[in-house]
Amino acid sequence: MSARERQAIVPITLREPPRGSYYAPEFVELAGIDRVRAVKERRAPDSPVIRLTGMRFTDAGLGSVTVVMPASPWWQAGPGVFTAGALAFLADAPLGGAVLTSAPSGVIMSTSELALDFLRPANIRSQTIIGRGRLIHATRSLGLSEVFIEDGLGRLLAHGTSRCVLTPIDVEAMKARPRVTFAEETQSDLPDPYLRPVEGELLGQEFWDSTPGIEVAQMAVRGERIPPHRILMGIRTVAVEEGSAIQAMAASRWLTNGGGVIYGGALAYFADSATSLAVATTTPAATAFAPLDLKVNFLRPALPSDGELRATATIIHRGKTMAVVTVEITGPDGKVIAVANESVLILPGRPWDRAVNVAEEMRDL
Repeated sequence: MSARERQAIVPITLREPPRGSYYAPEFVELAGIDRVRAVKERRAPDSPVIRLTGMRFTDAGLGSVTVVMPASPWWQAGPGVFTAGALAFLADAPLGGAVLTSAPSGVIMSTSELALDFLRPANIRSQTIIGRGRLIHATRSLGLSEVFIEDGLGRLLAHGTSRCVLTPIDVEAMKARPRVTFAEETQSDLPDPYLRPVEGELLGQEFWDSTPGIEVAQMAVRGERIPPHRILMGIRTVAVEEGSAIQAMAASRWLTNGGGVIYGGALAYFADSATSLAVATTTPAATAFAPLDLKVNFLRPALPSDGELRATATIIHRGKTMAVVTVEITGPDGKVIAVANESVLILPGRPWDRAVNVAEEMRDL
């Protein structure tokens, strides 16, 4: 790809209006289990983030939700594997959905905390990424859930938990608010984004064997390295230095859920993306690394706008085989939306010639 072609790339979240719809206020009048089943049976409209990625609820019972997402090549990072953030992106839906099944009418659910342990990455051979969420405990105001993430080959990829807040809401006041509507979709032969031919660059083994991580990160700042997942999600690199990275992500309506706020899984994905870049700034050539765990605390809703969200990742510990990174995500107004912590396994002398299976790598250390 030439420099001119790279400069001409516009992320999907910026190049066209979002598809999908938000839920009507009357939707909240249903019990939580009925809302989840309506989404599963597609009696509720598909939200923009569903249209972007192809996520689908395939099972919904009291305290149990399954969500699947195609292992689209759009999720590929530069080495050709999916980032751990893609698993976190999916995980938020079954985790929150399992808690929502316990909610009565007139109550909404928001994620307060998401924590994941990663075992292995997905890739295009995974076929499908599957999240099986289960309610562990619920009260009138809080819910705790867990999720098992696996792929279409039956391999366990990650395990996680989430704490969610249940809040009563004035449905009549919601009905009185102006409705946000999307422009009618223009006539287009284009399928939803995740089904389109993939764009972006995958860099070969020779590149990773010969290029230090800080140079890779500097290329990202200059827009010289644009893998598919960043085009899908609208992420760009603002600045890097050894041990830190700043990224921006368009606060696009494409990333919103049925409630009209930016989906928590998108924020978790954003945090992981910034983490990976910060770690890369400290790694020599031919050095693979893989996230071990990620914890995100959501502080306030992220609303869509014409501006950008920012993720500032800083390494607070860098050992020989382990790095610990903190991430702060702020909105266009500068207010902190979420904070995250992630630990990353670093494998000196282990090149990017195959996906990192965390369990195997830990055993071989």
